[in-house]
Amino acid sequence: MIVIGGGHAGTEAAALSARSGAKTLLLTQNLETIGQMSCNPAIGGIAKGTVVREVDALGGVMGRATDRAMIQFRMLNRSKGPAVWSPRAQCDRGLYRRAVRTELEALPNVQFRQGTVARLRLRGDRVAGVVTTDGREFAARAVVLTAGTFLRGRIFIGVDTVIPGGRAGESPVEEIAQDIDALGLTRERFKTGTPPRIDGRTVDLGRLQRQDGDSEPYWFSHFAEPVHPAQLPCYLTHTSDALREIVAAHVRESAMYGGAIGGRGPRYCPSIEDKIVRFPTASRHQIFLEPEGLETREMYVNGLSTSLPVDVQLRLLRAVVGMERAEMTRPGYAIEYDYFQPTQLDRTLSVRQVKGLYFAGQINGTTGYEEAAGQGVVAGLNAAAWALERAPIVFDRSMSYIGVLVDDLVTRGVDEPYRLFTSRSEFRLLLRQDSALRRMAPTAITMGLYGPAEKSRATGRLEAEQEVMNLASATTIRPDQANDLLGRAGETSILTPMRVAELAKRPNVDLADLLANAGVPRDYDTTRWAAIEIRYAGYLDRERGMAARLAEMEAFPIPAGTRYETFLALSTEAREKLTKVQPATLGQAARIPGVSPNDLHGIVLELQRAGPPMHRST
Repeated sequence: MIVIGGGHAGTEAAALSARSGAKTLLLTQNLETIGQMSCNPAIGGIAKGTVVREVDALGGVMGRATDRAMIQFRMLNRSKGPAVWSPRAQCDRGLYRRAVRTELEALPNVQFRQGTVARLRLRGDRVAGVVTTDGREFAARAVVLTAGTFLRGRIFIGVDTVIPGGRAGESPVEEIAQDIDALGLTRERFKTGTPPRIDGRTVDLGRLQRQDGDSEPYWFSHFAEPVHPAQLPCYLTHTSDALREIVAAHVRESAMYGGAIGGRGPRYCPSIEDKIVRFPTASRHQIFLEPEGLETREMYVNGLSTSLPVDVQLRLLRAVVGMERAEMTRPGYAIEYDYFQPTQLDRTLSVRQVKGLYFAGQINGTTGYEEAAGQGVVAGLNAAAWALERAPIVFDRSMSYIGVLVDDLVTRGVDEPYRLFTSRSEFRLLLRQDSALRRMAPTAITMGLYGPAEKSRATGRLEAEQEVMNLASATTIRPDQANDLLGRAGETSILTPMRVAELAKRPNVDLADLLANAGVPRDYDTTRWAAIEIRYAGYLDRERGMAARLAEMEAFPIPAGTRYETFLALSTEAREKLTKVQPATLGQAARIPGVSPNDLHGIVLELQRAGPPMHRST
């Protein structure tokens, strides 16, 4: 199996393919940039942090690399319910990149080659390998293409400076883009951007709001707890009226607003030009100064993404409080690139028109390191399964955010760069970050993705958590053991002994403290899962009921190649959308915009009239 590209999608695809037992080649333009953080030096965030933990629970590298490169950690949304708690880490760019390479090189089935792929080798409707621009040929049964922003990428700084590139200082990919075009796939353009970087020595940090990380240590990975590097603060400042005036005066010199770029950008990560134009009544916007690493004072200016000319960018920076004397080390820029509508893929991320060809990452219209990693896992596992002639694997929406991500892409498609949020899932409480191992480990163990030590650690952790749950249900705590704790928590005292599990339902009482007072102490880390399960049992039961109903619909298969144009009971819109997406199940059909409950009923009737459902071809 060949992975094209060494970014966040490519590295996870290579790792999971290798763990599956497939001989895996990672082929990329520059071996030095494997695992490169192209934009901000951070991993995790809302929903994204949970994806990192899911990737890790399957054997991926992102969580392990983050733990080795983490220079600040924060658990976002602690003031809200556990369904939206989101781990996020600032990373040292260099440490992260090196950690990814180290993790991959520890996998015996991964090989590395530097080169640019020019075209695919096909044998009929199947992929047979790749050919590089320097004439080398590599045979393979499966190929995963993870091109990032390199497919016909163009960098814009102002309206006059246009540089062919997939990333600053790196050439775009043209030939493979043309080769993919020849397959007849629908191709479109998106844009994204990055802010300038500055010399932190030229910033008056004392005038800014310092933001330190959490004091409690945290590890994204379930399998190792390395010592974190030294921790560094971030800093918060804001835009000013002077900055607003500069943007307003020069907005037509921006690549986006000056007409140089036609592609649509990410709504949830707008440029400073977008913020000023789209939110004219906002008095100010946040700007975060984030350290790039331990061995440099360079800082990433999060919140000031721009494609204005370089001289205007410097004026913007110096219009921010505390940055009046800032020196810019690298200008921000916008980049426009090709992507392919993901409705042309099935839920394994396989291109329907070419067997053995998989797409993952920004080529599918997504944005974000974590979204790319999640797709890399799915594509890597399924490409390896295809190469090894094994059954494919599909992640359900009720199983993981990875499943939500992939299902959204292939069922709904994209009209703007896709970003994952907790609100995209119907099962937020089931898909918590603390339950990632419990949800994903059974799949990993069944597929043989763990080594012996990893399997032992995973099963040991799950058994310890279940033991806490059983202990809470079986242990009785007396009033003299509980009431002092309840009083400090502002809770009503008890008069008779009660089960620990009953008291743990109270919102201000910690399960670990209750067990300790009852004489059966367990550490906080081990009790976290059981505490949430006990406190939110009613809500969890409701979501599990919803998941069971979804599973019933997912169990109703729709044969591949179904001719919806002959289903006269369906609306015209439904026939068009179903023909385009080709859903694998009735559940997937139900999530296609424009398909109504009446249309679903019509599908069932038509398929029943045609005979028993056929097994869908892989």
